Amino acid sequence: MITLGQFRGIGLGQTQVAYRLRVGRLHRVHRGVYAVGHPSLSRDGRFLAAILATGSGAVLSHRSAAELWGLVLDADGPVDVTVPGKRRSRPGLRLHDTTRLDRADITHSAGVPVTGPARTLLDLATTPTDDRVLRRAVREALVQRRVDERGLRTQLQQARGNRGAGRLGAILELGMLATRSELEDRVLDLLDAHGFPRPGVNALVHVGSQTFEVDFLFEDQRLIVEADGARFHETFVSRQDDIHRQAILEAADYRVVRVTWNQVTRQTAQTVRRLRSAYAAARPVTPHLQ
Repeated sequence: MITLGQFRGIGLGQTQVAYRLRVGRLHRVHRGVYAVGHPSLSRDGRFLAAILATGSGAVLSHRSAAELWGLVLDADGPVDVTVPGKRRSRPGLRLHDTTRLDRADITHSAGVPVTGPARTLLDLATTPTDDRVLRRAVREALVQRRVDERGLRTQLQQARGNRGAGRLGAILELGMLATRSELEDRVLDLLDAHGFPRPGVNALVHVGSQTFEVDFLFEDQRLIVEADGARFHETFVSRQDDIHRQAILEAADYRVVRVTWNQVTRQTAQTVRRLRSAYAAARPVTPHLQ
């Protein structure tokens, strides 16, 4: 990636740039910003081009920053850039001003100046992003250890008046449960929506000398709910491991219920009945006082 200003810095002017564009050595990405050699840009190259196009003090932010940190899925569309003061809009870019951005909120990743993870979540909360996507981003940041609860609450305290603070704060009040996949989020939402108590998330279960990590654990009921996503459970080896784990857990008097993406998203009523039945059957019997 190179800018027209950098060309001028090495003694080349508009004529030399035009020639290189004409013969395919350069490819225009934004006004005054060019890709060298070929027009295919990586995600990070696209982000860097956006920063170069908007000039000094520009910082990747909002959803684009969340993409760079790996908190949301990559998506097409304008690149979000926060800039000092008001600047003219450019095609392919979505500009935000820095009236509330502190220098402490800025860092670098992959050579791109970007808002830090906590600030990125706050900015993401100001966008029309779906609540489920925002919750997933918060939980992903926790799992990746990019943020912790203390850091997020500090960010909120410093951001009073920011229109994303209330939305992000509401998510924190629901509890900082570090789920590891969208399916786990969906299962947790389903349990919440139908009045189940909050289970332990990615909890450890000790059976003799062995320790197993389970997706959800109702400890008093000795009930385990496993979210079988394709990413971790679709191979022959992983399925055999699931069978082996479940046999050991059931032999230790745990009840194990497995749910899939289709069951959680398309067979909701049936799945809730299964979970209610398992929860009731697993409920410990309290002896009556005489």
